[in-house]
Amino acid sequence: MNIADRLVIVILAGGSGTRLWPRSRQALPKQYLDLTGQGTMLQETFARLTPLAPPERILLITNQHYVDLAREQLPNLPSGHIIAEPMMRGTAAAVGLGAVMAQHLRPDAIMASVHADHLILKPERLRAALAAAAEVAERGSLVTLGIQPTFAHTGLGYVEHGEPLPPAQGHPVYRVVRFTEKPDLPTAQRFVADGRHSWNSGLFVWRLDRIMQEFAQHMPELHAGLAEIGRSLGTPAADATLQRVFPTLPHQTIDYGIMEPAEDIAVLPVDIGWTDIGSWGTLLEVLEADEAGNVVRGNDPVFAPDTKNTLIYTAGRLVAAIGIEDMIIVDSGDALLICPKDRAEGVRQVVDWLKRTGREAYLVDTVAPKQ
Repeated sequence: MNIADRLVIVILAGGSGTRLWPRSRQALPKQYLDLTGQGTMLQETFARLTPLAPPERILLITNQHYVDLAREQLPNLPSGHIIAEPMMRGTAAAVGLGAVMAQHLRPDAIMASVHADHLILKPERLRAALAAAAEVAERGSLVTLGIQPTFAHTGLGYVEHGEPLPPAQGHPVYRVVRFTEKPDLPTAQRFVADGRHSWNSGLFVWRLDRIMQEFAQHMPELHAGLAEIGRSLGTPAADATLQRVFPTLPHQTIDYGIMEPAEDIAVLPVDIGWTDIGSWGTLLEVLEADEAGNVVRGNDPVFAPDTKNTLIYTAGRLVAAIGIEDMIIVDSGDALLICPKDRAEGVRQVVDWLKRTGREAYLVDTVAPKQ
């Protein structure tokens, strides 16, 4: 049997981030938005994975508030494969829940953990990389896909490459020396220059027995809770057990909780056209632009004479942008964001201000405009 035929893919789609405010809100986060014109990010993720694994081998972990959205957007995914987290407990708990669900589905599975809010411009290379990573995982390693850094990004984690390991399906493989989370600028510049570091994509592949061993060793409280949930699967008590146990699990990321302290980790450096869509400026860089360098999305009219290198999202009204350059304009109907593209990370300042001034409603859902 081809090792890739044992691959069970777990899609993480529970985040409620605000880095793409004002369009991304807690009620409709970015993974459930159509940002590219090719379907929502969740739908794009599902479509790029089904040539590698059929829907019967795909699981979705999401927040209980997004289950109906997920079912609506992924009608071909078996409804029992959409698993609702009772509350957010971080990616370690989400990945762990995916692991016990995959174990119940297929005990000998090799699990791939992917995110629903990543943009992949070369999906065929992603599928080839995941198949190769499954081969490495079968040898016993925890595997991460590394992205060649193109600049000194301080908002991403880095993976340091060590000794070469046997290649897999034509892909080079290296032992991981260490993970470094969100370094300062001088450190990031050094990592980019030395050629021994990749960005940490957050795309992981491992045998189920291996990842459960790591949970037992490094996060025993989480492992105990996951084991209790796992024992209940297939019984009438399964849902009640999940609702009772999951909120008690420790809140931690998979990177800090498992990947940093774990041993025998391998990295496959890949070129898959990856970006985590961390800001509106990122979308301007990666989406196809018109002859003036503008990216325009939405169904409403846009008038933009002498405007260059600008991202414009419309939502229910005409947008006129005359003679501007290198800007971000995002209309969500009840809020309007305007900033230079190199200040797009400043959205966090808006979010902090909304919280400080009691305007959290603008972070949760669309606010009806005053008449």
